[in-house]
Amino acid sequence: MRSKLGLEGIVGLLLVVAAVGIITYRDPVIAGAMMVLLAGLALIAKGLADTVMRSFGLK
Repeated sequence: MRSKLGLEGIVGLLLVVAAVGIITYRDPVIAGAMMVLLAGLALIAKGLADTVMRSFGLK
């Protein structure tokens, strides 16, 4: 995992997980909505990355 994300990516992922954990402790419904939001943003980022890679002929 470290070879793909790098140290900064792993720390960022841990921060996101910690933030969702804190929100879950206070209000589980809001935490569920936050997880759906984060999943949507991740899919958007993946789609953009795939489009850029295709435009450069890398995929």
